[in-house]
Amino acid sequence: MCPLAVDVLFHIHEVHKPTSTGRLITRVVAGARGHVFRPDAPFDPGAIHRPGHQLWILHPLGEPFSNLEGELPPQVLLLDSSWREATQLVRRVERVGRLVNLPMAGASRYRLRTARGTPVFSTAEALLFLLRALGHVAAHEALQRQFELHVYAGLRARGEKAAAEAYLADSPAKDAFPDLIAELNRSRPRE
Repeated sequence: MCPLAVDVLFHIHEVHKPTSTGRLITRVVAGARGHVFRPDAPFDPGAIHRPGHQLWILHPLGEPFSNLEGELPPQVLLLDSSWREATQLVRRVERVGRLVNLPMAGASRYRLRTARGTPVFSTAEALLFLLRALGHVAAHEALQRQFELHVYAGLRARGEKAAAEAYLADSPAKDAFPDLIAELNRSRPRE
């Protein structure tokens, strides 16, 4: 069970991409909700905000995470989009919550997309950083395992078997899902 109220705002271009970690969040995080933004359709950002919660919108232009305090429990809104599209999303939702900058350091484990040739942090990794910063260890570890399995399976689906195996070598998914990983690696006859 995730101790945070989690919502993901998908840009319409992101919704059906198999590499979307926002979709992973809405599948595996209990209570997580997904919302779709279409530039050509009406959009009510107020519908995202959960009553009785303080809405945090994770974005690099927000106020530092360490300055946040509030009497209400937090609700986090993650933006699942390209960087260009995220600017459009922020303009639509910033008035219903607080933009929060969560420092994310270290190397990304997301190997399914790159920006200018370097790995980028994914939507799921942003939530992982937040869970860790708030001290929600069990929720962090559970999501980390699912995230790593998502990346591994994505690499395998692309036919990048060597990269998938190298990724799995130091992944918590290896020990968490041994039967599933064995099934992913099982040879199947061609039809």
